[in-house]
Amino acid sequence: MFPIASLTLLLLFSTTRSPVKAANSPVSVPITSGLNFSNGTINLVEQDKARIQALRNPSMRGQRLTDVPLINNYGAYSILVGIGNPPRTYNLLLDSGSATTWVRQSAYVKTSASFRTGEVEEVIYSHGFFRGIEYLDYVTVGPGLTVVLQSIGVAVVSTGFDRYDGILGIGPAALTVGTLQDLPEDPIPTVTDSLYGQGTISEDVFGIFYQPYVNSQLESTGQITFGGTDPTKYNGNILYTPVTDTQPASRYWGIDQNIMYGQTEILARTAGVVDSGSTLLFIATEAYELYKAATGSEYDPATELLVISEDGYGALQNLYFNIGPQTYTLTPNAQIWPRSLNTMISGQENAIYLIVRDIGTPFGSGLDFGNGYVFMQRFYTVFDATTDRRRVGFATTPFTYATTN
Repeated sequence: MFPIASLTLLLLFSTTRSPVKAANSPVSVPITSGLNFSNGTINLVEQDKARIQALRNPSMRGQRLTDVPLINNYGAYSILVGIGNPPRTYNLLLDSGSATTWVRQSAYVKTSASFRTGEVEEVIYSHGFFRGIEYLDYVTVGPGLTVVLQSIGVAVVSTGFDRYDGILGIGPAALTVGTLQDLPEDPIPTVTDSLYGQGTISEDVFGIFYQPYVNSQLESTGQITFGGTDPTKYNGNILYTPVTDTQPASRYWGIDQNIMYGQTEILARTAGVVDSGSTLLFIATEAYELYKAATGSEYDPATELLVISEDGYGALQNLYFNIGPQTYTLTPNAQIWPRSLNTMISGQENAIYLIVRDIGTPFGSGLDFGNGYVFMQRFYTVFDATTDRRRVGFATTPFTYATTN
C-alpha cells in the first residue's frame, strides 16, 4: 500500500496544478444514449423502482454502499473519456446519482502516468457492484479538459455494467465517503471537482442537455458542458434553487418542489431528487393516487405503467412543477411514454402509457419524488457543486413543448 502521507501530497498536487487555463471553459462534450434490447423487452419500472429505493434508503446498501447505479433502461447516457497519458478512450456511463469513477480492469490500459495507490475500493449497487484498486491517473473528458492524478477505481471484479467500461460519477463528492477500505472517512473529489480545483474550469458547474427520442430511433443524443452552460441549448435564463436540507434527498442533487395537475395540487412542497439514472417521474403514493384519479387512467400489469384512452389523452392537463422562483410545465405529450417504443416495454403498439409512477412510500419520507430522464429531457439542467452554494438550475429548451411522443 502506498504511504498515506505521500498519497496526500499527490492528491494535493492534483488539485493545485492545471494542464490548461480556466479561460478555456466552459467546454461542451457530446453524450449518447442507446436503448439495449439485446435480451428482448426491458423491465422499465422494476429497475427504476430499485434505484429509487436505493436512493431513499442508503442503509439498505450496507456500511460502505454510498453510490447508486446508473440503470436507465430508457437508454443510459454514456460519455467517451480518455484515461492515461497518452490517453486511451473508454465508454463510461454518466451518472448524476453517484460520484465514483471507475473502469473495468479488463479494459484498463496502464500508461506511464498511471499510479497504483494500493487502496482497496468497493461500491455495491442495487443491480451490481465493483471491487478493485484505486489508481491516480490522467482523465480527459473533453478538449482541454484533463485532470492530473484523478482518483479512479480499477475494478478487478464487477457486475451489472457489461455494456460499458465503467462509470463516470458526477454526483456530490460526499457520496464517495466509505468507498476506500482503509480511508473510510475520506471523500474523493469527482472529475468535475478536480477540473475546478486544478483551474481547468472556472466554475464547479456542469450543464446537461438531453434530446428526446424521435419516432422509432433507438439513439438519442445529448450534451454535457463542464465549467458552465451552453446557451445555445436553452431559452432565456437559468433559474436556480438550492439543494434541499431534507435527508436523504440532500445527499444527492436533491431539491424542494410541489406539483400541480391543472389547478389541483397533487404533491405539496417536499424534497426529492433530480436523477439522470432513472427514467420515469416518481411521486409519493398519495400524489400518485390523486394523479391516477384525475387522469382517469388505469394500471396496466404488463408494463406496470398507467394507461389512458385516446379520449383521456385528449383531456390530459399540464403538470406544473413549482421549483424555486419558477414554474415548469410538463405538457400532456411529455407525460406519455414514446408510443413508437411501446412494444419494447411489453406494451400494446397503439396504447398510451403515462410516465408517472408511485415511488412506493407515503408523503414525508424525505425523498418524495424523483425527476428522472423524462423530466430532464424537457428542461436544460445545471448542477452547481460550488462549496456553500450547492444548487440546481433549469431552463426551457426547444424540446420543452415538443410533441415527439
